[in-house]
Amino acid sequence: MTRLDADTIRTVLGDLASSRLAGIETFAEIDSTNSYLMQCEAPVPGRFRVALTDNQTAGRGRHGRRWSSPPDSGLCLSIGYTFARQPGDLAALTLAIGLGVVDGLEELGAPGVQLKWPNDLIANDGKLGGILTETQPLPGGAIAVVSGIGLNVDLPEKFDLPDRLDGPQHVIDLTGFTDSVPPLNQLAARLIDRLCMTCVTFEQGGFPPYAERWSEHDWLLGRALVVNTPGQQVAGIGAGVAADGALLVDTGGGSVSRVTSGTVIAA
Repeated sequence: MTRLDADTIRTVLGDLASSRLAGIETFAEIDSTNSYLMQCEAPVPGRFRVALTDNQTAGRGRHGRRWSSPPDSGLCLSIGYTFARQPGDLAALTLAIGLGVVDGLEELGAPGVQLKWPNDLIANDGKLGGILTETQPLPGGAIAVVSGIGLNVDLPEKFDLPDRLDGPQHVIDLTGFTDSVPPLNQLAARLIDRLCMTCVTFEQGGFPPYAERWSEHDWLLGRALVVNTPGQQVAGIGAGVAADGALLVDTGGGSVSRVTSGTVIAA
């Protein structure tokens, strides 16, 4: 039995999310909220659909990795949104979604969460959660997007990592990071509010409005790192992100490399 309740969440959503919500479903158990929404009919442009669970059995991360957490220990939330036209910098949506999650957590009394390019949520140098964004082109130039957030809320004392972490070598949960963890439905509602706002704002202006704020939460900024890309390996110091969301790496001698896709291993 899930602790999540769709009706309770609806009652505490903000006006923007309430007016654009096409549907919300909670599950006692599901393989993947992202997979579920990718299989559903996409909402009409400007509207969004939500799927949530606290027991996801086959969650997915980037590059085919698994997102795994014990039952009743976290929040898995996916939002499906349809853009009437594909934004030119759609690849940076995950970064903007990350900032939306950070803002929502701060409003609930959990300030100080950082972001590891492109999709990890970091707290006290531990992995708090992750984001996975998937897309599906639609007729007429529209594009459906599903962004999923996996968030550790209250992990058991002993928890085996399913995969090696690229950077932070331990996991952390909200219970260990903040003095007061909000009720799960309140947490879900606030994140839905923020993610809806992020999608609407991103559709209007893309990533540039978010680029400057990213540096305030950039876990890689000034940190030694190695990026494994499909064609090469880039080593240097994190130098922020560009206006289109590309990772900037100071490789020495006044040179800065742009990385648009790859796996980052940080010191």
